Amino acid sequence: MTQLRFDPLLPPWAIAALAALALLVAGFALWRGLRGWGWRGLAGLAAALALAGPALEIGSRTGLSDIVILIDDRSASQTLPERTAQADGAVDALTRQIAALPNTELRRVTVGDNDDGTLLATEMARAIAAEPETRLAGVIAVTDGRLHDPAMLPASVPAPVHVLLTGRPQDWDRRLVIKEAPAFGLIDQEVTIRLQVEDQGNVPPEARTGSVNLRLSLDGEDEQVVAVPLGQPISLPLTLDHAGQNVVQIAFDAPEGGELTDRNNAAAISINGVRDRLRVLLVSGEPHAGERTWRNLLKSDAAVDLIHFTILRPPDKSDGVPVNELSLIAFPTQELFMERIEDFDLIIFDRYSVRGILPPDYYANIARYVEDGGAILVSAGPEMAGVESLYLSPLGRILPARPTGQVLEEPYLPRLTEDGRRHPVTAGLPGGEGEDPTWGRWLRMATVTPDPGAQVAMTGVDDQPLLILDRVGKGRVALLTSDQVWLWGRGFEGGGPQLELLRRIAHWSMKEPELEEEALLADVSGDLAVRFTRRTMADSTGPLIVTRPDGGTEEVALAPAGPGRFTADWTAPEPGLYRLQDGDLRRVLALGPAAPREFEQTVADAAALQPLVQATGGGVVTLSDGVPDLRTVAPGRTAHGSAGLGDWIAITPREAASVTGLERRPLLPGWAWLLLVAGLILTGWLREGRAGRGSGGTPRAGAAAP
Repeated sequence: MTQLRFDPLLPPWAIAALAALALLVAGFALWRGLRGWGWRGLAGLAAALALAGPALEIGSRTGLSDIVILIDDRSASQTLPERTAQADGAVDALTRQIAALPNTELRRVTVGDNDDGTLLATEMARAIAAEPETRLAGVIAVTDGRLHDPAMLPASVPAPVHVLLTGRPQDWDRRLVIKEAPAFGLIDQEVTIRLQVEDQGNVPPEARTGSVNLRLSLDGEDEQVVAVPLGQPISLPLTLDHAGQNVVQIAFDAPEGGELTDRNNAAAISINGVRDRLRVLLVSGEPHAGERTWRNLLKSDAAVDLIHFTILRPPDKSDGVPVNELSLIAFPTQELFMERIEDFDLIIFDRYSVRGILPPDYYANIARYVEDGGAILVSAGPEMAGVESLYLSPLGRILPARPTGQVLEEPYLPRLTEDGRRHPVTAGLPGGEGEDPTWGRWLRMATVTPDPGAQVAMTGVDDQPLLILDRVGKGRVALLTSDQVWLWGRGFEGGGPQLELLRRIAHWSMKEPELEEEALLADVSGDLAVRFTRRTMADSTGPLIVTRPDGGTEEVALAPAGPGRFTADWTAPEPGLYRLQDGDLRRVLALGPAAPREFEQTVADAAALQPLVQATGGGVVTLSDGVPDLRTVAPGRTAHGSAGLGDWIAITPREAASVTGLERRPLLPGWAWLLLVAGLILTGWLREGRAGRGSGGTPRAGAAAP
């Protein structure tokens, strides 16, 4: 590399002025007719050029090798039939061919699995950006073409991009596509899942059926089979039957004809069941200091629809006021307790006495309502021990304790029992830690004898049962044997967690999942990391049995983590649907998608890479036809084609080089410039001198002497 450079001895304007002066002098000599004008002008320009300091800059160069980027796709979809062998063969063959090319280096980039799918475009852009553009001779990607970041493909590449496509011409696959699924759903109301079963690739004739049998199950129970048409979107109605997580599993059996994979034949959808509104009926038997406690609690919850009746004038009360002058509302007993009792999630009897307002059949209907899945909560006062006790009505057969007829009027401190420390209704109540809770005292309670199967969560005077919880049939019953809970709300002796306790009792009665005493919980803390929590009233629990998506099982030991709580941290081996079992308690857990993103589209296709391949003059070659030969072509020439022995692809040598040194030599040494300028001036002077002698003193031939 040789270039002409200048190192002026004077400022550029001075050199330019000297050159202009030389031209003016030459022009003046030309005007005067002097024959040496040209030599004078050249002498001036030569002097100006000498002052500009011309020099030759000679650089030494070293050739650089060409770079070929080989992208090796090793994502999960490349493990499908024959693709791994095809990729191995292509990578090995290309490695050998590139190594055999002179002055060529190989950069190999491996694309692995990622939670977001195959990020081949990202890896390609990163690899191209890391190399000098002048050295890049080609990019070759060995892949099935299924990438999930097409937006990251480079806009242009200064070398051919080739795609060697794995897969087979006969490949085909059938997959389940969930088009729309709700995240939440109302309990006992239909939700709709929109899905489609579709085929891809070269479907064999024996698999071209008009429909497929779809298997559906909710929380792994009561599997149903539904025939759905192929290739058409359908809507499946589903009714959620409980609050909390509902896992819907949808799958179909692998078809005949050998599809690529059955990993996309199933899906697990998690829908959180919520109640539209919690409908509560509160019946206060008489006005009292704690009546507003229940009303304020339930009215403060926006998710609760409350109907509250207070019996101000029972039938046995005679005050002489005519009925037509009373402004009280008649108690709609027929409508509430017979016709529309099923509309309520919870019925609360607050200091209610049997005074003839409800006939015995009504109490029997309330008992049936509980046995069929309803809930009642009885907050009792002194009336519990009298002849007007609810226990003496037909409702008594579902109450969890029998009154003894005694009412204790003395201060006492409510305490948690061993069951109370385990039961989620009372476990962890603020201030209840330790042997002596930091709560205020209550002043009255009725004594009862609990049923053998009931759970006593709190006790009062002399460890007498204070809060009793029980299950009856499909329903639940809670009994609070004191009407003094309002003292906590008023801050008597420091008060206590009144609202929290009453809220938990009410929500446990309405079967809220977070208050189930026998529960199996699974909190997903990472992609596949799970913390299992077993909540139980027992002193111990057995190992948790986990059934993996492939049908294998393993046991996970649970360690104590507090009263009635056992936990274990576990990492799942792969995404999918897991079944958990501990005794009679079962749960279904969905970790990640049932079908990873890699298996959503499985038939090889280079459509996403085709625009870049065409823009760079590269080609797409199917590896099922063999590994193509590698050639070199000049830039701008076709970089792929077919020959008699098979396909070929080409790279373009760039002949890049780097400058390793520079040497500057003056165009002429100083003495040579001096001789050149002097010679030009002398030549001009001689030309003018000869001309003068020839015209003035030398006689011309043929002239006569004077």
